[in-house]
Amino acid sequence: MKTLKNWTLPISMLMGILSYWLYTSIPLFDNTHQIAHQVIDILQPLLIFLMLFITFCKVSPRQLRFRRWHLWLLLVQLLIFAVGLGICIVLHNQFWQITIESFMVMIICPTATAAAVVTQKLGGNAASLTTYTILINIITAFAVSLSSPLLYPYGSHGFLTAFLMILAKVFPLLLGPFFLAMVLRILIPRLILRISRHSNIAFYLWAVALMLAIAVTVRSIVHTNCSISLLLSIAVSSALSCILQFAVGHIIGHHYNDTISAAQSLGQKNTVLAIWMGLTFLHPLTSIAGGFYSIWHNLYNSWQLYTKRKQD
Repeated sequence: MKTLKNWTLPISMLMGILSYWLYTSIPLFDNTHQIAHQVIDILQPLLIFLMLFITFCKVSPRQLRFRRWHLWLLLVQLLIFAVGLGICIVLHNQFWQITIESFMVMIICPTATAAAVVTQKLGGNAASLTTYTILINIITAFAVSLSSPLLYPYGSHGFLTAFLMILAKVFPLLLGPFFLAMVLRILIPRLILRISRHSNIAFYLWAVALMLAIAVTVRSIVHTNCSISLLLSIAVSSALSCILQFAVGHIIGHHYNDTISAAQSLGQKNTVLAIWMGLTFLHPLTSIAGGFYSIWHNLYNSWQLYTKRKQD
């Protein structure tokens, strides 16, 4: 039990890979793939909603304040994304355009909705991260809505349509559990107190959600029809964006004495949203970057949690 507790995230990732291969290798389940896909589509948002609700039970509305490092992180994401957009507009090589778009989508992708769970586990400020998560989702909706017509002017979504599509995708899952926690804090404060005492449950819900996410990631990589060289290029670009963002978040956060929250805000991504944005607004192959990124940032988080346990 101690081993399982200490290595929850790596075990969840391994279980996600193994569960996919076992499930697809058994002929008896061949006719259930579509049903399994529908079940995962329902189960993933439900798990995220529950883990966010449990986490927000420990967050007071008064703690949700704008921090100076929020502005610097927003500027970093927008600047790097704008440079990548400019390169893609003048670039006419499809291989490198897809590679750079993969890098771009992971740069502008907002903070993971479950990042508050890991941040809290690492000893960071979940309230600061929650504030940034709300801000970056709005900024992402603007940036992607404006850039999509520039990259793909024919058949692209209009600005307002794209903007509302992104907000509709993220805000119900992000704000729903927050408002529910705030309402119950007023109506049934004792319930909120009891839930907050067992906030570790959110981390294990995240472990189950991670297992499902990795299984879906493996499926998307296996079924892609792109070349091995392009697949490797996308994997490397997503890894570089992961390293860059955690490093920049760490540097900026250290300056404002909030290292963990800033690094997680910039480095931990909503990869499910990144996959959807790639399929909807950019070249479809850029969606693979979100799958690879979910591996990279969870490996890094696993190492962080291991280091935190050793320090404790």
